[in-house]
Amino acid sequence: MSSGKAVPWWAKVLGGAALVAVVLVAGMRLSLLPSLDDVFGEETRDRSGPALLESIQDISRYEAATGNFQVVVDLEKDAKYLPDALRGTRTLYVGAGTVDAYVDMEGLAEDDITVNEARTAATIRLPHAALGKPALDPDRSYAVSKQRGLLDRLGDFFSDNPNNEQAVQQLATKHIAAAAKDSRLTAQAEQNTTRMLQGLLRSLGFTDVRITYGA
Repeated sequence: MSSGKAVPWWAKVLGGAALVAVVLVAGMRLSLLPSLDDVFGEETRDRSGPALLESIQDISRYEAATGNFQVVVDLEKDAKYLPDALRGTRTLYVGAGTVDAYVDMEGLAEDDITVNEARTAATIRLPHAALGKPALDPDRSYAVSKQRGLLDRLGDFFSDNPNNEQAVQQLATKHIAAAAKDSRLTAQAEQNTTRMLQGLLRSLGFTDVRITYGA
C-alpha cells in the first residue's frame, strides 16, 4: 500500500486541463513566431514610378523583313607599360540581336503612283528598302568569360557599376549592323513589299501591278 495521500479526482482533472492549456498556448506561440525564411528571406518590392508618354509618332513605313544575327565579340584592353595580370581586361561576349528592314512610304508623290483609266493596271515607284537600328536581345546575349587584372578588379570593387559590359555591347551592335548591311535583308524586304502590294491591289480589282524601286 502507498503511504501517501490519495489525490482527489478533481485535482487530477484540473491538472490535466492545466497541462492541455500549457500545450495549446505553447503551440500558439510557436505558430505566431516568424519562420527563418520570414526573418532572413528576401522581399521584392517594385517602387518604380508610372510610365510617361513622351511622344507619339505616326508610322508610315512597311516593316518588310527582320534579320536575326549573332556575333562573338573578343574585346581586349591592355595597359601600355603594365602586365596583363596587373592591368588589363579581356571579355568574350556573345551578342544576339535583330535588324529590321523597311520601305518608307511617307515621301511618295503623285507621280510615283500611276493608274490607267480602266483602273486595271497600276505602277508604284518606291524608295529602296532601308535598315533600322540593331536591337540587342538581352535574353540571348551573355558574357562567356571575363579576365581582369588586379587593378581592374579593385576598380570594379569600388565602382558603382562593376563589370560594365557597355563596351562589348556597343561593339556587338556595330558588328550586327555591318552584317545586316552585307546581307540580303533589304532585297528580301523589297520582295516582301512587292508581294504585299500586289496582293492588296489585285484584291481591289487590278490585274496588272508593277512595283519598282529607285531613289
